[in-house]
Order: sequence, then C-alpha cells, then structure tokens
Amino acid sequence: MSMNFKSIITCALIGMAGVAKAQSLTSYVDPHIGSGGHGHVFVGASVPFGAIQPGPTNIFKGWDWDSGYNYGDSILIGFAHLHLNGTGIGDLGDILVMPYTGEIKTDKGTEKEHTTGYASLYSHQHEKVKPGYYSVLLKDYNIFAELTATTRVGFHRYKFPGGKTARVIVDLKEGTQDKATETFIEQVDEYTFKGHRFSTGWAKDQRVYFAIRTSLPVKQFTVYNKEKGLMSFDETIRQLQLKVSVSSVSADNALANIVAEAPGWDFDAVAKSADEQWNKELSRIKVETKDVKSKRIFYTSLYHTMINPSVYSDHNGDYRGPDKKVYEKAPYTSYTIFSMWDTYRAAHPLYTIIDTERAADMVRTMLSIYEQQGKLPIWHLYGYETGTMVGISSLQIIAEAYLKGIKGLDATKLFEAMKATANTDYRGLDYVRDFKPIPADKVRESVARGLEYAISDASIAEMAKKMNRQDDYQYFSKRAANYQLYFDPATRFFRAKLSDGSFKPDFDPMRAPDHDYTEGNAWQYLWLVPYDVPGLSKLLGGDAAFANKLDSFFSLKMKAGMDLADLTGLIGQYAHGNEPGHHIPYLYAFVGQQWKVAEKTRYIMKTFYHDQPDGIVGNEDCGQMSAWNVFSSLGFYPVYPASGVYVIGSPSVDKGTIHTSSGKDFVIEAVNNSPENIYIQKAELNGKAYTKSYFLHTDLMKGGKIRLFMGAQPNYNFGKLKADRP
Repeated sequence: MSMNFKSIITCALIGMAGVAKAQSLTSYVDPHIGSGGHGHVFVGASVPFGAIQPGPTNIFKGWDWDSGYNYGDSILIGFAHLHLNGTGIGDLGDILVMPYTGEIKTDKGTEKEHTTGYASLYSHQHEKVKPGYYSVLLKDYNIFAELTATTRVGFHRYKFPGGKTARVIVDLKEGTQDKATETFIEQVDEYTFKGHRFSTGWAKDQRVYFAIRTSLPVKQFTVYNKEKGLMSFDETIRQLQLKVSVSSVSADNALANIVAEAPGWDFDAVAKSADEQWNKELSRIKVETKDVKSKRIFYTSLYHTMINPSVYSDHNGDYRGPDKKVYEKAPYTSYTIFSMWDTYRAAHPLYTIIDTERAADMVRTMLSIYEQQGKLPIWHLYGYETGTMVGISSLQIIAEAYLKGIKGLDATKLFEAMKATANTDYRGLDYVRDFKPIPADKVRESVARGLEYAISDASIAEMAKKMNRQDDYQYFSKRAANYQLYFDPATRFFRAKLSDGSFKPDFDPMRAPDHDYTEGNAWQYLWLVPYDVPGLSKLLGGDAAFANKLDSFFSLKMKAGMDLADLTGLIGQYAHGNEPGHHIPYLYAFVGQQWKVAEKTRYIMKTFYHDQPDGIVGNEDCGQMSAWNVFSSLGFYPVYPASGVYVIGSPSVDKGTIHTSSGKDFVIEAVNNSPENIYIQKAELNGKAYTKSYFLHTDLMKGGKIRLFMGAQPNYNFGKLKADRP
C-alpha cells in the first residue's frame, strides 16, 4: 500500500507549520534563483556560513553542474553534504546519501538509463527549497525526502511508501568532478556509522571524515568495495531520519558534532531553528520597496552572500590545516572556501559592515593558513590551497579589515605575513619586487597578475601608513605604481611585455579570451586601477578623455567569435558576469559624471538580476555577484575596499536600513524613487545638504541617514566639482 503525494505534502506542511509562523525575510528568498543558466548556486539546506550543505545532486553533465545541481535537470542521484556556491570549477559533493526501495542497486545509473541504478526522476512541481530547508518527491520510489541543517549537521527525514524493502545507500565513490582516492565506512552500533572519503580534484588532497546516526536500528548493513554502504530495512518502515556530520579531523569529531548540535530527533525544531538563524542574518539589512519582485531579488542576493565562506572547524574548535596537521581547540572559528579573487571586491566589504566578528575570524583564519603553509591564501578549498586565479587577494581583505578598525586582530603578525607573502618569488612577484613588468613569455596572464598585485601593494601601503611604518609605506606605494609599466601610450591600453621589455606583438584590445589577461581582454582590464583613478585618468589624457573612453567601453560590441563562458552580461565590452569589471560603472563618479553611474547601475540591476532560475547572469562565485547587487540596490559600492570610500550610485529600493556591527543604524532613503526616477537631484546627510558623490565607511558605521532625492532627468552638477568626487 503506497502513500500518495497529497498526503505526504499534507504531513510535511503540518510538520513545517512552526517554521511557517516564524517566516519573515526568508519568505522573500528563492534559492532556485541562479540555479539555472551559468549561476551555479548551491541549492539545498544550510544555515548561514554553515560547515555542511546537504542538498540534491544530479549526474554531472558539464560546467553548469559545478555546484552538483542545475535547475534544468530531472534526475537526482542523492543528497551530498558538501557543496560549492557558484564557482566556475566543480568539486566537493562528498558523502552522497540516497534512499530508495526494491532490489539492491549500488551504482547511480546513467543519464540515459537511470533505472539501472538507484537514481530517481523528480520534478520542480514536487520540490521545495527555502533557507534551511529542502524537500523533494523521488518519483521512481514515491519517497518524500526532506533536509535541514545545523552548522555542522545535515538532518534527513524520509517518508517511505511501504510495501517494498526500504534502503539507504551511502556512496563514497561519488563526488562533483573529483576522484575518490581512499574510502572507508563501518557500522559502530545499530544506529551509528563512521568513515572517511579522501579525494583528488580541484583540491588535490581533500580529506573528509563523517559520522551518521539513524533514528531506527539498522539490522542489515553491507559494505561494497569499501566505498558503498547499504542500509536495508523491512517493508513496514514508513519513516526514517538520519543525521550526518563531517569533519576535517576525524570521524569521532564528526560524531561529537552531532552530539553537540543535534542530540535529538525533532526535525521540525531543527528546521525552525535554521529558519530563525537565516532571518537573524537577513535582518541585518532591512529594505523597503513597492516592488515585491525587487525585494525577492535583494534578499536572495543577501542570502547568497552567506553560504561561503564556510565554517571549517569542528564544534570543539579542531581543524586540519593545509599542512595536514590537526590544530586543536582554535580560539576562533576557522573558515574555508575562500574565492578571494572574486569576493574581495564586494562580499568581504559587506561583512566589514554587517558582521565584523565573522570578518575578524576569516582574517584570523588567513593568518593561520600563512603560518601553516608559508604564504597567505589565494583560493582555499577545504584545507587545500588550489592557487586558482591571479593575485593574492587575501592581502586586500586583511588590509581592509585592519583599516576599517575591525577588533581582535594582531596587526603586527598580519603585516609581517602580508609583507613576507608579497616578497616571495611566487608567480611573477620577483619581477614586481624589482619594479619590472611581469614578462608574458615567462608568466601566463601577466597583465592581470601585475594589476592585481598592484592593488595588493596599494592596500599594504595604506596599512603600513596607518601603522606608522614609513619605510614600508614608501616601498609598497612605489610598487603600487607598477601598473604604469604595462601602459602603452600609443594604444592607451595595458599590454603584455616580453622579457626584453618590448610590448608583445599582435595586440587586439577586443580579443577575448586573451591569455595575457584573466578571463577577459584589454578593454576590460584597462580600468583595474581602483586605488589610483586620477593616475589612470592622467595616462588616458585627462578626465574628458577618461570619460570618453568609458563611453566607448560601454558601447563597442564584442567581436563575433571572441566569447568566453565567463563573459556574460555584456554592455559593449563590459561583462558583468566576470568580477574584475564590477567597479567600472562607478568610475564615472571619479570624473564628475555621477549621473552615468546611475544609468549604468540601474540598467545592470534591471537586466542582469531577476527572480527566475537564470536570474544571475554569471557564476555566483561564492557571493560576489550577489554582493554587487546588495550594495548597488542600496545605492553605493566599495570601488577600492581598503580606502573605506563608498561611491554613490542609484538605489533600486526606496529605503535601506543597515544594522551595522557598531550597533548603530545607517539609513539610505531614495525620495521619489521609481524605475524612471533614477537620477540624484540632490542629497542630504544627517539633515544637511550633501554635494559629494561618495561617503566614508566611518560615516556609515557612526550611523545616520543619507537622503537621495531622485528625478527622471540627470542633474549634471551633482558630484561634478573635483572637491565632491571620490
């Protein structure tokens, strides 16, 4: 006798009633936004910055399945417990658990013949996802599966139809684009299982230990080839719950996580707690708008900034470092999944406003990584340094945190780590130290590296200045000017140079991809000097020439055939889907044309962010795409984070109240705001006339109110005077 879907849903709704009552801001979040197209977002159940992300997994079919799930799919192979959020490379997908019924199957099946394995069809009609909760009907078996989570525990609840043998497989072979190198699972008692999965992929040496607790005794358990554990139950079973935890240290630590965070079996209480945690985090920013769709997009964006980085340490503070040694009882929360080439631009600046305690722990983590591997992190993935992308963007993040006065940081140790890292020979830094351009015939993506290193050097210089380290300030300020070494006055672009000092021949500024840059071309990298816009303007011939060049940038069409998967969200040569350009629309303010900032940012928000599955135009990249939208919707953006300067754009919401970590509220109000009234006519800060096209981090954290009076026609004078520019 089988349980029909209507009765299953009724039971689930009754069980979730407590969660529904607590809904407030989570009701505006749709985790499916960005799960289609090239968004690659995580879909599943987690808590803010949680160490575990239980969620559905499809058969991997290519780039758009890098998170393990794509909205266009219809086959599930189970629920994995570690996921990436919006990356351009796939990995994780560890500890796959799948309930099914009937004959024994130990492989997932194939896309063409999924019934040869334990995989199942599903549909979005019978799928629900919200912050902290996921459910789906596995059609092949008529099993209703639900997921929720604590920080370190994934909680499963399965409702079986009865009449067939109920089974749950733990498949340690499966992962998202990686290969298991060592797997083990054992049954400890009737309710408890332990094991580990070591793998190689993007993270060349990833080690995950796990523990599982079941709500019912498991009388029949079989292990196949050390990589698959199969639990089998009799035909009368109707409901089963599982708790799964992971650890980088040991299976015992994983089990201790379960005992500490989820000792009972009240699934609904855990789901309610997850919802409350998300509401608490989302309530750090309150927006008011007449457009419910905009509110949905905003809070989904804010939600997406709070999945990665992820907690890495166990409940007792233990974690495994990049040197593979175990560090016990850390006095701070350790984090992992640092996509810093992306997130230093807006996601980390957001944390310095609304969550300084977490931002401090992230910086402490970076210092520990330096102490354990000899250099600050670049792209850190579950205890492994991947070295992905150019630059060493943790340098910017650390400097920004210190310069913004985040408490609890050891500035001396941090600066020494930054200085030592910046003075290595790593990927062209030896040329930077000698004030020479990185040669393209020696180092790939030389121009992009040189420009990113220069941003780091400028950030280090600012930190040295505040610490009264004058020699370091002078030295790193000089290094920050290295961007000029790549400038070609004849073409007025940054170009690659060869070892003999000559410019690399065969130059085309519209060629993309061009491997002298990173996922872009010379047009897109021309503007990557956010710390010295006046200097760049001078190179281009002055403010008028700078503005004209920006106009050309936004109007020249990309050449046919010169495309790249990351170059999405095009406005001329501008590609919003790739992070190095995110600050560019705001550069108009530096040459007195703030009204063009308003035009471009409103267009981007309207065109490239919406509330459908393909509603994020490019890879989410661990929160950066969404962080841009959070800032821009509020009406400002950190063009150069270490400066503590926010450039004013055009708010898409009518009012935003930021509950800052200082305990004081900062309010941005757009008076007479509408889709047509995008231009600032005048502004007031704390009740007084305000003519500048920027404000400071110190202004924001002191609390206060800025009112922007909007209109349908540009006020060409707002922010025009040099004294009023960023």
